[in-house]
Amino acid sequence: MNLQDMPSPAPAQAELTSPVTSAPFKETACDDFTLGGFTWRHAFQDTARTVVIINAATSVRCRHYSRFADYLFANGFDVITYDYRGIGESRPASLKGLDASWSDWGALDFEAMLKRAQREFPGQPIDVVGHSFGGCAAGLGASGHLIRHLVTVGAQFAYWRDYAPAHRWRMFGKWHLVMPLVTMICGYFPGKRLGWLEDTPAGVVRDWSTPTARYEQRPSGRVIHAKHGRLPFANVTAKTLAISLSDDPYGTIAAIERLLGYFTGATTTHLRITPQDIGEQEVGHFAFFRSAYQATLWPIALSWLQTGELAPDTPGRQVPRS
Repeated sequence: MNLQDMPSPAPAQAELTSPVTSAPFKETACDDFTLGGFTWRHAFQDTARTVVIINAATSVRCRHYSRFADYLFANGFDVITYDYRGIGESRPASLKGLDASWSDWGALDFEAMLKRAQREFPGQPIDVVGHSFGGCAAGLGASGHLIRHLVTVGAQFAYWRDYAPAHRWRMFGKWHLVMPLVTMICGYFPGKRLGWLEDTPAGVVRDWSTPTARYEQRPSGRVIHAKHGRLPFANVTAKTLAISLSDDPYGTIAAIERLLGYFTGATTTHLRITPQDIGEQEVGHFAFFRSAYQATLWPIALSWLQTGELAPDTPGRQVPRS
């Protein structure tokens, strides 16, 4: 990065000094499905304080992001985490027969969180952090125009040709052959039993495993596109930072740029980080939100949420936008 082009430093970050208590909640989506999640709320409302919604990766429970939510709360944000329908706090008694897709997770579940943030934190700016598919979900809500700042981490929608070459065929076999086959037999994907991920609704598996390069060609993407004549990504006008890790086999440059191409109404920056940039040997797809990276990776997201800019000492390099 060219330091003379960098903005002034972001406000100092606060360290976590004591346990933070979050409160569980239930929220009803517009189709009457009940979603569960957690809120980190300061005692007094302040319209200058931002509320951050955290969108999880596919079939990763929202509890995975609790320490990161604690960190944001300690640095002056209110925070909402939640599980998509079929996962964790939003799981019904049985996943068999649950009609839930990736687009439902964005257009219904994330949209419900945007509406909740408006209602529960009136007048406060709304920012979003999206991990993996969570970055895609951020573009599927009809109220995406409400987002002020957006940070995505390893965000893409699993087009198999974008997987890292060294892992591509193994990943294709796992996610595009084995996963849909097991789902067809069981009526849902029993990922927890296999130690792969949380149990996952069949519609989400269909979206993930369909080997097409365009989101509007995924099964649920076709439904949205046919209904509205377009996808809602352009509704998002947020200043957007896409963070990718060089050793993430899902979040390759091609994969990140493919998703960013849908955010035509947003101002986007793609930051590419190698583990060596932060003194590590590996980080991968899931580790960003582990507390081990509080001092090295979390401040990057914090700075963007606070200012919409990268701090001068940010590790990594910016990927030129085509």
